[in-house]
Amino acid sequence: MSTAGALTFARYAYPPNALGYCGPDDRRALLEHAAAGVADRGLAQLARGFDGAWPYLELIAGANGRTDPLDARVVEAYWIGNPLLERVEMASFGGALLDRFRARAGRAFARLAEAVPAGAVPHHNFHVFGVYPWVGLLRAGPAEYPMRVLDRCRVRWGEVVTVAGGLVTVRVRPLVWDGRSLQLGPPTHEQAVGAQDGLSLAGQLHPGDRVALHWDWVCDRLTPYQLGALRHYTAKQLAIVNELPHPAPAAALG
Repeated sequence: MSTAGALTFARYAYPPNALGYCGPDDRRALLEHAAAGVADRGLAQLARGFDGAWPYLELIAGANGRTDPLDARVVEAYWIGNPLLERVEMASFGGALLDRFRARAGRAFARLAEAVPAGAVPHHNFHVFGVYPWVGLLRAGPAEYPMRVLDRCRVRWGEVVTVAGGLVTVRVRPLVWDGRSLQLGPPTHEQAVGAQDGLSLAGQLHPGDRVALHWDWVCDRLTPYQLGALRHYTAKQLAIVNELPHPAPAAALG
């Protein structure tokens, strides 16, 4: 098992797990592993309990001849993006989506599958933009609920502005809906969790740091390469789902 890959997985998987949206019930364990920098068999077992992310890791690893779904580059490909995504064949990706989501999406599966020949890749943000709307995860709650889920569940980037205790102010570009397509809006400031009870996912943060956010947490510090990759794959997956005959965001946002 890759120690670096397992810890990266913990950093990105903890925020939705803490909210009870996915993964095992032992929610604090991921935070403790990430904060301490400790990767062991227990962490690997926790990762396998994420039935949303784990099959994508297996798919990316298999397509690249890697036996470990927690290989550092495999984990990076799924959450942030890197060239390993481009080596997943269209047929393999389509088959994986068919196996996982056909029953859940029902008649809408044909619309979900439109994204595969259009160039979608098994990146977390495609899962949010292109799968969520078709499998019933955005259909409940008040009017602002679908947009909040789309924006907060995607992995997004930002620049740290201030750090005050466990709270961090970050300059980000939120998603906006113009009635026809989902786009990145103008920069704004957002408050996120940097640490809780002295435990942090991304370590000590400073103004000017470029970071990744997932749900309510700053979960990682990004290298310039990773920042560019996350921007690239986010823009690519947004463009794909917006331009399909049946855009998934439109199904959720109207």
